[in-house]
Amino acid sequence: MKKIYFILPILAGIMFGSGGVFVRTLMVNGIDSTTLLFLRFSIAIIPIMIAILVTDKSLLKIDLIDISLFLVCGICIVGLNLCYNESMGNIPLSLAAVLLSLAPIYVIIIAYFTFKEKITRKKIICMALAIFGCILMTGVLETSLSNIPFYGITAGIGAGLFWAIYLMASKKSIENGKHTFTILIYSITIISMGLLPFTNFGQITNFISINPILVIIFLIMHSTFSFALPYIFSTVSLEHIDSGIASILLSGAEPFAALIFGLIFYSEIPTFLMFCGFILTIIAMMALSRKEEIK
Repeated sequence: MKKIYFILPILAGIMFGSGGVFVRTLMVNGIDSTTLLFLRFSIAIIPIMIAILVTDKSLLKIDLIDISLFLVCGICIVGLNLCYNESMGNIPLSLAAVLLSLAPIYVIIIAYFTFKEKITRKKIICMALAIFGCILMTGVLETSLSNIPFYGITAGIGAGLFWAIYLMASKKSIENGKHTFTILIYSITIISMGLLPFTNFGQITNFISINPILVIIFLIMHSTFSFALPYIFSTVSLEHIDSGIASILLSGAEPFAALIFGLIFYSEIPTFLMFCGFILTIIAMMALSRKEEIK
């Protein structure tokens, strides 16, 4: 039975990797970035709320002191998704996913300056390999700099930075006794309310009018498969398997899935050096995710 829990982070990574297909489809059909996020988060409230009611209703209880951290988490989730959406819309899906997966590097650097956590030789080597892998994936060694969508790369780096800050803020909230589901439900509720004034409901109406039944199913799938379910699966897996193993499985599955989706839907075929960079980065990030000591 325990083997099932090793599958959950892999499924979560695959679902996260599918996000680019949904994002590009929505953007092509005239949905802007903020409206897209409102659709993703507002719909995601339903499955996450169901998960809470099924597992433990007490997860809805919070203290006033928790709101500030939820707000930080919410801002980071918005920043992460805005940057990631722009990244996926401008550069290959696999590169966008790899840039996002660099978040552990930012966590290490921030933790060094903020909490004085030691940076080991292993961490330095892994970070260097991951960065070199990303350089290979951009194609900079095979094409001129003018052909590289710098905006998309910058957005991808920003997504990783927001993800890193979210991880640290949510970790602090968890240390205060709050569950991941609690953090998520309040964060995305705050986000959805904050995005209301910036949401273009006319765009939503026009998109739905194309084919109401199919579009509504698509919107539900977008929110459920690219946001809600991955969080639920990864959270459940952490309750049954080692967090380092779960992180390795997820960090390896997401970029690989994005590579496959990009290949199937958009014919994004990486060159040999780009593929080597992809593999190098994934290996480096998986090694970085492992515990320093295995007992």
